[in-house]
Amino acid sequence: MRRRENEIEEKLRIEVSKLGGRSYKWVCPGQAGVPDRIVIAQGRIWFVELKTMGGKLHPIQEYQHHILKRLGAEVRVIWNEDELRRFLDEIRKGESTE
Repeated sequence: MRRRENEIEEKLRIEVSKLGGRSYKWVCPGQAGVPDRIVIAQGRIWFVELKTMGGKLHPIQEYQHHILKRLGAEVRVIWNEDELRRFLDEIRKGESTE
């Protein structure tokens, strides 16, 4: 069964909290297309966009991700529960999956 984006987002929030981290909803007035969440854990910070399979990134989201990466930020797009699990493993292990 495919989950809705908000269900995966809630699971991200809960699981990051279990790992001792925080997952903040990011709302940035005047800056359309910023990722959904800022995740802080294990001394690292990620900007996380959540999508469902079949969804797509809007060009403004791609632009914002490009800007963040150019500034040295870690950006992840999570499309499904398998990718969420890999991201959570990355946090646990303290290493990058990119």
